[in-house]
Amino acid sequence: MEICYLIAFPDADDGKAPAPERFKGLKDAPYFEPIDIDLVTLGEETVLIEGHAVQVFRQRYDWRVQMVECHFELKDPFAVSVLQERAKIQSALESKFIPTQYRQNGLYEEYTILLVNDAKPTPDKWIDKNALALTKFIRSQREVFDKSEIDEILISRTHYSAVELTLIDWEGAIIIAPNEDYQSDIALLKIGNYQLLRYRMLDQSIENMLDKISETFFEKKRGLRPTRGVIRQIAEHKLEVMLDFERAEQNLLLIGDWYTAKLYEAIQGEFYLKDWKENVKTKLDNLENIVQTIRDNFSLSLESVWGRVEMLGWMIMLIGYTYLFLADMGILKIGK
Repeated sequence: MEICYLIAFPDADDGKAPAPERFKGLKDAPYFEPIDIDLVTLGEETVLIEGHAVQVFRQRYDWRVQMVECHFELKDPFAVSVLQERAKIQSALESKFIPTQYRQNGLYEEYTILLVNDAKPTPDKWIDKNALALTKFIRSQREVFDKSEIDEILISRTHYSAVELTLIDWEGAIIIAPNEDYQSDIALLKIGNYQLLRYRMLDQSIENMLDKISETFFEKKRGLRPTRGVIRQIAEHKLEVMLDFERAEQNLLLIGDWYTAKLYEAIQGEFYLKDWKENVKTKLDNLENIVQTIRDNFSLSLESVWGRVEMLGWMIMLIGYTYLFLADMGILKIGK
């Protein structure tokens, strides 16, 4: 059977990329199209990994994330030894394509899809018959599952026809298509993984800003002073994050028929995209309040400083006028 392995990681544009493309190979095109995602193809190649020929197709989404789509064959993907072999192949692919920085901090997504072109007598009955094997394939890090766990993992199924079905889980998917029409559903799963990574990147960016605010304004370390320039940098960074969040929201808007909309709704649910969206939005709101409080306090501090400077100036002027008045009255004598 064929395995499709997706890898997504942060990858900024180097300024040399060609013009953006449109998504291709989608069911019912052109009626389905993701809105406002700039797509650029970076390359296509075949690499030898652990003795297997792996077809690799690399793209960049929105100038921010690189998506690597890998295809390879496994004779019996459900066998224990083959599951271990698959893990070695996927680990080698991660090492080859994901930069060390992101492998170490975990800021990347990986996702396994089993592509099936023959599921008899029907897709649902085939899944039920192979329920335990499919569960172990999807959740390969575990060996023991009870019936309720198996049912939960295999519950999210979307049918395109009586013989075409896509099963979605947080960690993997199964696409059943007798005519091998997999690419449309793979494209949606790539968008889902991209969206999840975008929210994770936004979340980390907000956390980094909160750390900087805490370090600058509350920990009072030597050499770190809350200046107007620092506040401006934080405000500008906050605006960038807010705009990025708004763009990420726009990417969830899809034009399509009932099937693509239903399948992407299942992907959103299994990937907890709406929860991630609300989590990031809450953190952005909290960040906005914190930045506004800092601005207000900094303004009050400046007003206090300027008030003292103004008072000092008035005191100097008063002393000067008093001195001149006393000198004019002859009480004080000004030297020759």
